[in-house]
Amino acid sequence: MEIRVLILLLLPLLLISLFAPNPTVALYEDQVGLMDWHHKYIGKVKHAVFHTQKAGRKRVVVSTEENVIASLDLRRGDIFWRHVLGKNDVIDAIDIVMGKYVISVSSKGSVLRAWNLPDGQMVWESFLQGSTLSKSFFSAPLNIKIDKDNVVLVFGKGCIHAVSCIDGEILWKNELSSESSDIQHVFQPLGSDLIYAVGFITSSKLVIYQINAKNGDLLKQSTVDFPSGFSGDLSLVSTDTLIALDSTQSKLVKISLVNGETSLLPRDIADLIDGFSGMASLLPSKLTGMLAIKINSYIVFVRVSAEYRLEVVEKINYPAAVSNSLSLLEGNYAIGLVQCSGSKIHLTVKLDSDWNSDMIKESIELGHQRGIAEKVFINDYIRTDRSPGFRALIVMEDHSLLLLQQGEIVWSREDGLASIMDTTTSELPVEKAGVSVSKVEHNLFEWLKGHILKLKGTLMLANSDDIVAIQEMRLKSSEKNKMTRDHNGFRKLLIVLTKAGKVYALHSGDGRVVWSLLLPSFRMSNTCHHPTVLSIYQWQVPHHHAMDENPSVLVVGWCGFSLDSPGILSFVDSYTGKELYSLSLTHSIAQVIPLPFTDSTEQRLHLLIDADGLAHLYPRTDEAIKIFQRELPNTHWYSIDGEKGIIRGYGLQYSCLPGITDEYCFGAKELWSIVFPSESEKIIAATTRKLNEIVHTQAKVLADQDVMYKYISQNLLFVATVAPKAAGEIGSANPEESWLVAYLIDSITGRILHRVTHPACQGPVHAVFSENWVVYHYFNLRAHRYEMSVIEIYDQSRSDNKDVLKLMIGKHNLTSPVSAYSRPEVIVKSQSYFFTHSVKAIAVSLTAKGITSKQLLIGTIGDQVLALDKRYVDPRRSINPTPSEKEEGIMPLTDSLPIIPQSYVTHSLQVEGLRGILSVPAKLESTSLLFAYGVDLFFTRIAPSRTYDSLTEDFSYALLLITIVVLVASIFVTWVLSEKKELREKWR
Repeated sequence: MEIRVLILLLLPLLLISLFAPNPTVALYEDQVGLMDWHHKYIGKVKHAVFHTQKAGRKRVVVSTEENVIASLDLRRGDIFWRHVLGKNDVIDAIDIVMGKYVISVSSKGSVLRAWNLPDGQMVWESFLQGSTLSKSFFSAPLNIKIDKDNVVLVFGKGCIHAVSCIDGEILWKNELSSESSDIQHVFQPLGSDLIYAVGFITSSKLVIYQINAKNGDLLKQSTVDFPSGFSGDLSLVSTDTLIALDSTQSKLVKISLVNGETSLLPRDIADLIDGFSGMASLLPSKLTGMLAIKINSYIVFVRVSAEYRLEVVEKINYPAAVSNSLSLLEGNYAIGLVQCSGSKIHLTVKLDSDWNSDMIKESIELGHQRGIAEKVFINDYIRTDRSPGFRALIVMEDHSLLLLQQGEIVWSREDGLASIMDTTTSELPVEKAGVSVSKVEHNLFEWLKGHILKLKGTLMLANSDDIVAIQEMRLKSSEKNKMTRDHNGFRKLLIVLTKAGKVYALHSGDGRVVWSLLLPSFRMSNTCHHPTVLSIYQWQVPHHHAMDENPSVLVVGWCGFSLDSPGILSFVDSYTGKELYSLSLTHSIAQVIPLPFTDSTEQRLHLLIDADGLAHLYPRTDEAIKIFQRELPNTHWYSIDGEKGIIRGYGLQYSCLPGITDEYCFGAKELWSIVFPSESEKIIAATTRKLNEIVHTQAKVLADQDVMYKYISQNLLFVATVAPKAAGEIGSANPEESWLVAYLIDSITGRILHRVTHPACQGPVHAVFSENWVVYHYFNLRAHRYEMSVIEIYDQSRSDNKDVLKLMIGKHNLTSPVSAYSRPEVIVKSQSYFFTHSVKAIAVSLTAKGITSKQLLIGTIGDQVLALDKRYVDPRRSINPTPSEKEEGIMPLTDSLPIIPQSYVTHSLQVEGLRGILSVPAKLESTSLLFAYGVDLFFTRIAPSRTYDSLTEDFSYALLLITIVVLVASIFVTWVLSEKKELREKWR
């Protein structure tokens, strides 16, 4: 009987051992996407080539401003394959040759690659040499074959190359840079063995080269003078005719190349267009027999006949997008036009031979948040009724990509998210009381069905369809996708600012776009021709007494490109995505300083420093000025002039410039400056602590009960300098003439607290500052390896506060005021380690209270994010740590930092074009949220010290319930058996 009771008691433990998941740092297959998401993008499209043959998938091959070559599915817009080239490997042109290769030209015509069209594998790569910088051109003529080999022509670095399509072999080369000519067009007339290269030697001299297409020999070089001069615009309208603009941009100049002879014929634009005034420009669209001229606020289409008769065929309002000419089977050419009016987009396709009639004319409702159409690429197809049809690939102002066909948007892509410039976060709204989760998320049937599936999965009774349903249910119906706050702080809005001047709010649960806004104040207008966005900040973060207010963000930018351009401010509601208001400033914006003060509505005060060094306070309210004037004597700021090698510190004065009565403007007085000698040091990196970082404790208790006090200061500045000769790329200088110097500077007094020199080292330097330590990454030329160094700074002035009893009864000076002007007594510990990878970005994990151990979040050259425990870069590591140091957790010293595969928080994924890493604390102390962005976006949750304060999401509540039921049943059965046994003993 006792054995039976024991078996019943052990039954729950047996169940747990059978069904409980094994502890591991990896992910199960059905856990993918539960805590993280990964979105792929390509960026703003520059070139597009359609491939719509009957055999194989229909696709469009594109190249983008983010240096991406990609093949997209024409049916859904999905990415078949893509390649992200290097930051400096800018793509100049792409085309499809032989129906199976994608040819790309990049790096100003110096790199030519062939990619396999179906799968994107690189077939060959050729490096084209040249002597001078020039524009690059690429063409794939159909009538050139050398030894039965298809050939492509590439012009770059002043040379024309004929390259084999099969293996990339350079068949011949001709250098055209003898007279520093600026080549504008390289082309070959159909059916001819001559290649023409046309350009300018000076602003008033045209040069034409005639080259043998078979062997590359220069047959003829001729120059033509044009005393009026050229503006630089040159358009090829046929195989023997080009059109240029004169220097006044008021005349069209015909350049005829008939029978090898060159002739120029100018004509006033005013003779063509009544009321013409101002200056004209030629649109870059490649039109056959046509010319597109932009004049003021409209575009004029001019037909160019063989006899040089110019005929205006249509005039449309600008802005509008014009496609290149599309060759049709009948020998005609089609041209696509896209215009935007209000919330609609209008697509028109015309024939060059019959401009008065429209082959296609469609209007599609699009909305206001995509802006105008900037580029359009058209492709023809045959409909089911055998009539001709056209599809249009449209690039919008916000960098999104649309495919239009038969009056509908077939698909769209938000590729503006590939060019994020800055990011911040916002809390979601609080869930209203009385709202049932089951009513919001599912009905009762779905709720019961979901729990049945979960139970089947726990008991390992689920089939393959059930497993798929469970995974979909987890992704779609998870708590993480709700539009309200959660008690753990996992659900947030990621608010990002893109290069196009568009703000997106992404849900941290699955990365979906909650709202988007193309900022009206940052669009081109009559008052601002070149708006530029810079950064985004939290403006209003309501809590406590201001919960009825929606949070808002501040977007800062310029009206222009230079530091002295007038500033623009835009204020956006974080919940609705509406622009609350905007300000066009009369002063510039050189620096934005968020202040640690808020007004009664929780609006954070900001100081905007202009190019003249004056400080402007925002918001411009009476309450804000009263708050700031109390803190003005304690407000300091600094500026870094990297070109001159000077760091200056400033204080504020109550008055602005003499004669200016703006009470929100404050003058600056220089308090200190550090000048680095230009012949020995050049500033390449600087960083400081984040304002929102929480430090749990200043004391660091060692294993021997000793106490070290961290030197915690928001005013510490890390600066890295290198030798001027080592300021270039890695290997640009010898080890003997290279060095790197790291400084810790107090930005209030300008005092240098620590300085360390790394000989034979150079940048680039990536650094992160947290609490009392800084970690920075650089390259060691002598060791031919990357290194990572750490500096920790401690406060010696409080070293006598080591008596625990004094700390308990309050007899210590930890709360006594500290002046930044008193010379601090500090002690510095540092150490250097070899590190395997090059680094693109580096950050540190942040938590709500600062208790959890720190992790370095390192963006590697492989576009992955590595989480490295801070203990690995502890400067107190030694070769043989003492027992007390081992007890403290100090690891033995090694010369290099370990790379543990399981430490990659991106797992096997790559965040292509990685540019930045953002760490956001959750309400749960153990957990930090990580957002990595580049061409791709990646989000996940990390727990540097494991989730010690919560149960994991894959914890089996059903198994816990079964265990409790079994325990209760075991207790009841044991009690019954015990009562029977006791009764039998009494009868004896």
